[in-house]
Amino acid sequence: MSANSSLSSSTGLERDAQRAMADHRVAPSEIAIGVVIGRTSEYFDFFVFGIACVLVFPKVFFPFVDAQTGTLYAFGIFALAFAARPFGTALFMAIDRRHGRGVKLTTALFLLGGSTAAISFLPRYDSIGISAVYLLAGLRILQGLALGGAWDGLASLLALNAPKDRRGWYASLPQLGAPIGFMVASALFSFFIVNLAPDDFIDWGWRFPFYCAFTINVVALFARLRLVATDEFVRMMDADRLRPVPVLDLFRSHLKEVLLGAFVPLSAFALFHLVTIFPIAWLTLNTDRSPGEFLMVQFSGAIICAGAVAASGLIADQIGRRACLMMSAGLIGLFALGSIGAPLLFGESAIGQTIYVTTGFMLLGLAYGQSSGAVTARLGKQYRYTGAALTSDFAWLFGAGFAPLVALYLSEKFGLAVVGVYLLSGAVCSLAALFIDRSELRQV
Repeated sequence: MSANSSLSSSTGLERDAQRAMADHRVAPSEIAIGVVIGRTSEYFDFFVFGIACVLVFPKVFFPFVDAQTGTLYAFGIFALAFAARPFGTALFMAIDRRHGRGVKLTTALFLLGGSTAAISFLPRYDSIGISAVYLLAGLRILQGLALGGAWDGLASLLALNAPKDRRGWYASLPQLGAPIGFMVASALFSFFIVNLAPDDFIDWGWRFPFYCAFTINVVALFARLRLVATDEFVRMMDADRLRPVPVLDLFRSHLKEVLLGAFVPLSAFALFHLVTIFPIAWLTLNTDRSPGEFLMVQFSGAIICAGAVAASGLIADQIGRRACLMMSAGLIGLFALGSIGAPLLFGESAIGQTIYVTTGFMLLGLAYGQSSGAVTARLGKQYRYTGAALTSDFAWLFGAGFAPLVALYLSEKFGLAVVGVYLLSGAVCSLAALFIDRSELRQV
């Protein structure tokens, strides 16, 4: 798409950005900042929902069952967004082809922020009955569709235009959005839990983080449009052939690469919710530890995660992405074996719980830091824009979407050791996928 055609089909916001940034040249550092801001807003929306699945939804939307069953129901709704995400990618890629990337991005982020903010206004089950649950599920599906459409190609563009000897480093930068998004979400919930009476928190305090989502997504939208709207960005995307191809064309040409790419980072994606959402659920249901205090422990872990994400980029530039991914998957496998052998480390003491979460966040950063490159490196340039989006969608669906639900159900039924078995299966899948693809994952 040329700059002129992009302008003619763009939104008012994009046209304003295009006029302001018409002669601006886009540097890799600017792309990295735009990606981090965008990813932070997306992860904030999802982490707010995930934390609320434990601390809020069982009481607000599922008061007719016990706390454990209500949490499992909430986790079932949590998984809906990951099932909807590939469909959102297909839908919004069609919008991209017809109306341009700016229209696609604006629509997706307004839908993401709007659906998240709308949750803050939902009435309780006590007010409208089961309709409240249906509304929550519907808004969760909209979140998933919107996240599929929020793929902007900036991460792929960054990987293609970064200096060759620092592509591991630049590939890790977009992943910083995950720990930053979690830090913002956990800090907001912790503040309201600590400073409000329990009844006030359940009545209205939990709604504020959801309400904030719309503002955060608008900020992220402007940060992205500032880049997407430039003529230089359009030229760079065209030069690298980063265009939205039809999903069926992608599957006909690269189905194997998409599926294999989804399994390469499975260890990181399996660990993702096992150190963020699942521990909050297990502690809330089985211990007297304050959720607000534990969220701040996780906040500290997310800081370590961010440092490990950056470290993964430096390591990948030294030893190669494939070796870095194999190393991190192996370490997660050892961590899983330790969890199987010593499940009481997490269950018995606050110190053990803190050690588990902190170690898990560190390993998550090392593994997740290069997962973006893992899901895109095997795709040709022509298919990379759409292929990277769908590969990431399937990786989230297979590895993380049902992780809190499965882990909580199995741990309550068979004990905490089974969570280690679940995580070990993710590490085995990653190592198997890396052995199947013995070629060095390309740095472009």
